Amino acid sequence: MKYTIHRYFYIATLFIAFSSCKKYLNEIPNNSLASTNAITDIGTARAAITGAYDAVQGYYAGNYPTIGTITADNVIFNGTLSQYLQLDQNAIPADNVTTVATYQGIYRAINLANSIIAALPDVKDARLTAAERDRIIGEAYFIRALGYFDLGRGWGGVQLQLQPTADLSVLKGIKRSTLAQTYDQVLADLTKAEPLLPDDASTRNRAQKSVVRALRARLHLYRQQWAEAESYATQVIANAKYALVTPYRSFFTSPFLTTESVFELTFSANDRNTFWNLWYPSSFGGQYTLKPSNPFVTKVTNPLIGGTRNALVAGTGNNVYGVLYNTTTTGVDPSYIIRIAELYLIRAEARAKQNNLAGALADLDVVRRRAGLANSTAVTQAQILLAIEEERSIEFAFEPHRWFDLVRTERAGDVLGITDRKRWLFPIPLSDVLSDPDVEQNPGY
Repeated sequence: MKYTIHRYFYIATLFIAFSSCKKYLNEIPNNSLASTNAITDIGTARAAITGAYDAVQGYYAGNYPTIGTITADNVIFNGTLSQYLQLDQNAIPADNVTTVATYQGIYRAINLANSIIAALPDVKDARLTAAERDRIIGEAYFIRALGYFDLGRGWGGVQLQLQPTADLSVLKGIKRSTLAQTYDQVLADLTKAEPLLPDDASTRNRAQKSVVRALRARLHLYRQQWAEAESYATQVIANAKYALVTPYRSFFTSPFLTTESVFELTFSANDRNTFWNLWYPSSFGGQYTLKPSNPFVTKVTNPLIGGTRNALVAGTGNNVYGVLYNTTTTGVDPSYIIRIAELYLIRAEARAKQNNLAGALADLDVVRRRAGLANSTAVTQAQILLAIEEERSIEFAFEPHRWFDLVRTERAGDVLGITDRKRWLFPIPLSDVLSDPDVEQNPGY
């Protein structure tokens, strides 16, 4: 963590979005504000929360989806850069460029959230209403929760830094927490966030009450707390704001921000998502580093398995490529964090684990029917759980779920052949281990 925590908010582009903040561009030529005095009024408060979202956008724009996909069986390496080959082969050194950047990017978002949580209660500005103050603090708690959840499922228990870092010395003495303690912190932050947030029916790219509930459903699923996972998934599904869109491809083609999205991160022509570049062949200007695997292509193009989800791929023969990220000219593809389809499948799995097999099948079949498929023929609990696993694999093929699903269900050995459980966690960056005696490396690295 040593090299990931910064003293400054980098918010050059953020002030453009808030006209009331433009004066700071003239006062601070280097476009940065010291964290000890960055949040002083309504303008800097708004800029700070936008900066925190921007940091989440930073690690979800490419790195996090990459480590959640190429490490499993739906996506393979097709390029020249060793950092991706290492991920594909699950032979990841502690200085792998992608895992290091992801880890550091998450902590960057967490530190920005920490700064908001610490500073905003003391801001004295009559223009900052109580409702807006609560909303911004609630969003910061959510961002910190998402960050620690993403760290936990990728690296295990981590250092819980809950105060803004203006001086790196404050990190001394912080030991790694257990995974249970890390997830406890996620739950604590989500519990604080929910009452502070609104549930605006028109917003899908900022934290809302329903977004908090959706992440809670996912958290409880990972913790095998089946009743809680079902309860929170039900709350989101019951919200009329969300619905599966048809055909399947509609959620990732124009227009964005559909009823499918519980939470997505928005890009623009001035703030582009370039992740498409790793998926598209050179004939489209891409690097074609990430490629759908042949077994996945066989499944997704089988009308009895993929249904309309064959829209995820294009091309023929050895030149099939993924098109989830498809705005090659404008780069405005969002980062899909939570979709309503996930909530149905979370509830399906939670119900199956509680032996509510009819309820589990009902939720599974909602997702299948949207893809143009017949209802599942699974009967037993074991069959239904495998059917849900397969459905998640196809439904979220290029979103960061498959690797983490196989690890959390302890199926990575059976499915991927990775029987050394030490390899089920990513390595802590070597630079952090060398620079901080309180950072303990994951076993096996």
